[in-house]
Amino acid sequence: QLVESGGGSVQTGDSLRLSCVMSGRFFGRYVMGWFRQSAGKEREFVATISWSGGSSNYGNSVKGRFTVSRENAKNTVYLQMNSLRPEDTAVYYCAAVYSMTGDYYTSAADEYRWWGQGTQVTVSP
Repeated sequence: QLVESGGGSVQTGDSLRLSCVMSGRFFGRYVMGWFRQSAGKEREFVATISWSGGSSNYGNSVKGRFTVSRENAKNTVYLQMNSLRPEDTAVYYCAAVYSMTGDYYTSAADEYRWWGQGTQVTVSP
């Protein structure tokens, strides 16, 4: 089970940090991803991080503003979002997939096995 938190309503230029806690064991063997979906739009890849934490990737629209990280001892992945814009408004989901490879990560939503319920982020002009 994945549970996101940290969403809210902010203004342009503000920052938020989302958290996603995974229940169960072996979190340290799961690739984690963040996706978002806004009203009337398709789900969009935001960020992904390998289970080792040594490799990550970002969607073009968030590069340089968002940072993904993880604390395997806490079964938690984070998404630090800086310089937020109105177009970042969406429901943000975390996702997980087991991997045998420490440096593997993926931006493909259909590769993820587990999904959270999402947390709303609203950015006002």
